[in-house]
Amino acid sequence: MAEHTPPAPDDELSTPEPFRGGTCKLHPQTMCPAFGALRVLSRIEGAQPAMVTDAGCLYGLTFVSHFYAARKSILAPQLGTAELSSGQVQEAAQAVIAEAAKEQNVSVIPVISLCVAETAGLAEELLPTEVDGKPVVLVRVPAYAIHSHPEAKDIALAAVMRRFVDSQAETEPRTLALLGEVFPADPLIIDGLLRKMGGRVVTTLPGRHVDELKLAGRATAVAALHPYYRETVGVLRERGVGVVTGAPIGVEGSAAWIRAVGAALDLDEEVVEQVASAEEVAARGFLAMQPLKGTTIMLSGYEGNELLYARLLIEGGAHVPYVSTSIGQSMLTAADEAWLKAHGCETVVYRKAIEDDVAAMQHWKFDLVIGTTTLAAQAKEQGIPAVYYTNILSVRPLFLAGGMIASLSFVRELLGRKPLYERMVDFFQR
Repeated sequence: MAEHTPPAPDDELSTPEPFRGGTCKLHPQTMCPAFGALRVLSRIEGAQPAMVTDAGCLYGLTFVSHFYAARKSILAPQLGTAELSSGQVQEAAQAVIAEAAKEQNVSVIPVISLCVAETAGLAEELLPTEVDGKPVVLVRVPAYAIHSHPEAKDIALAAVMRRFVDSQAETEPRTLALLGEVFPADPLIIDGLLRKMGGRVVTTLPGRHVDELKLAGRATAVAALHPYYRETVGVLRERGVGVVTGAPIGVEGSAAWIRAVGAALDLDEEVVEQVASAEEVAARGFLAMQPLKGTTIMLSGYEGNELLYARLLIEGGAHVPYVSTSIGQSMLTAADEAWLKAHGCETVVYRKAIEDDVAAMQHWKFDLVIGTTTLAAQAKEQGIPAVYYTNILSVRPLFLAGGMIASLSFVRELLGRKPLYERMVDFFQR
């Protein structure tokens, strides 16, 4: 198969991608983007989300947000057909904002606007900018405009940060803010590494409290660990915070990232090089075993960090010819995409759909499929070991040598389940 070259971001809708078959590219098959915004905002203490939508969307999004550990109730007006058709959206939005302002310990009120509110005529300019001294921030995440729920996380975080990051605040030297929803141990491990070099992690975004957003604006630099936080990176860059792209992934990625952070924080070059070399030695010691050699793995997901995991799999010795993700192409994905293609990955698909993934599964013979629940189900029907990316791999350590060893060891265990899947297929075919 010829190598696929993704279109430039501005030309994203004009060039066909492989396996498309006429699939609509405007609506990738990911959950409602508002879920991403709610997942971020409902976990930040001091933020009281107010959602403007109809009763059906309210039910579904409230359920899934609390299923994924929302830390507070989501306030919303009761908008049914009668209220929508009578033009009461604006009044309903004003009322729920006033209700949110009465909640305890509220520092900001994000107003989440979905498809129904947008099309029913919610007027941004008529919303208050604050109530009782509490900022009101409009977060617009209609599904027809936002392509995936990870990118809605970015929009929500950036909207709130614009109100809390002070461009006049004094910068704390040699400090790094981490940006991305990562495994809880990863920031601690990264902080320990930075302290060896004379730096430290000042906060990890999206964060657990509004005050953490303020801290990010005082950092020397921000590390964009996940490549979909484009608007948030822009907010911090506008306020003078340096930006380190990429993540400490595998051998090459970790060493390059450590050196880039050292330069961004103006740390001692000799000490930085010692730390980078030590990390590289630890990683290469494990990779010398080639734990995934001789295997072909497919990776697909809608979390936005699929390219990072693909790098780990390839360094572990696996052949990964196909990677797909629900997020769009950008400068934050460019380095990882280039690395993948230089190491045997034939196709990288952005804004993917299930049709893309199914066609790829028919094109290549995979030993393991890591993907969405729908894709994993189809793989299992064929006797291919398969797991749900989000709940199985995306919740495990990822960064530096420790994360690499944990992730690749688990994948090697998954590959050993092939006989089990073959027996399962044989059983159901009898």
